[in-house]
This record gives sequence, C-alpha cells and structure tokens, in this order.
Amino acid sequence: MTHAGSFEDFFIAIKRDNAGTIQSLLKRGFDGNTSDEQGQSGLYLALKSESLKAANTLLDWPKIEVETRTAKDESPLMIAALAGELEICQKLIAKGADVNKTGWTPLHYAATRGHIEVIRLLLENSAYIDAASPNATTPLMMAAQYGTTAAVKLLLEEGADATLKNQRGLTALDFAQNASRPDAVEVLTAAMRTRRPKGTW
Repeated sequence: MTHAGSFEDFFIAIKRDNAGTIQSLLKRGFDGNTSDEQGQSGLYLALKSESLKAANTLLDWPKIEVETRTAKDESPLMIAALAGELEICQKLIAKGADVNKTGWTPLHYAATRGHIEVIRLLLENSAYIDAASPNATTPLMMAAQYGTTAAVKLLLEEGADATLKNQRGLTALDFAQNASRPDAVEVLTAAMRTRRPKGTW
C-alpha cells in the first residue's frame, strides 16, 4: 500500500531531480508507475520538468511502464522527442514506447523543434512519416512552421509527402509561408515542383 508521505516525497523528488530519493523509494516498494492527481505518471513529469536524473532512474527500474498517457494524450516519448533527448528516446523505444500512437505522434513533436537526430531515430524505428494529427497536420507541416529547414529537408529526403493538406486545406508550403520562413518555402517549392501528382488530373 502506498503511504501519503511516500506519494508526496516521490513527486517532490521528481521536481527536484533527486534520483537518490527516488531510488530509495523504489527499493522500499513504492510503485514508480504512480500517477499524480492529474493522471500524469512520474516518468512523464520527470521529462516535462527536464529532471533527467529522475527520468533515467525510473527508466532503469525494471517495472517501469513507458506507454502512459496524460489527459491530453501525451506520452513520455512525445515529451522526450520535443526536448530532443536522444538517449532517453532510445531507452523509451527499447522498453516498448509506441512510436506510432494515433493522433499527435512523437515524430510531430520532434519535427516541431527540428531535432534531426530524434527524427532519424523515430524513422529508423518505423515512425509513419506522414502521420496525421486529429486535424490532419503532418510532421512536415510542423517542421515547416516551427522546426528548422534542416528538419524539412530530412523529412522530404525520407519521403514525406509535401502535397498533403490538413483539414483547413493547408500544405506544408502554406505553413512555411504563414510563418515567413523563406528557406523552408524554397525547399518545399522545389520538392513540390519535382513531385508530380499520381494519375491524371
């Protein structure tokens, strides 16, 4: 049975990135998969707080569950991808984190910040490159508006479809234009010029 004191100690230790306290709690039998009042797991909160020592301690715990979701459907892998934490992403994937969850995906999150190495890692682990968010936004669109031109180039080189549109009818090129990103506009324009639509119109 989890004692209230241990519960508080656990989440304080995560916030303070205190790996020692977390280790001793786990040794005493505290469940490292415990969620807070908002339904957020300790691992998720550690990554969200950039408490990497705490996150690694939990990832080294044999019973850790890596595929937890928040009320907003975010997973620990999504947060690690957003932060560009390559080694944490590798550990999460090795422990069974879902690379291709429905809705927003870890690849969307990595593309948003232009984290090249994480994007590569996810693609190597069969991430669907044209994954559609709930409003049909793709990782390429996120890279075009918020990420980097290097991330846009990488996604295109790996086969991302620049002609796809989201629910508002916008392509990745529209995203880049709306964000006033001339370098990304140039790369996407060239990609769309070379890629002819399939079939006859």
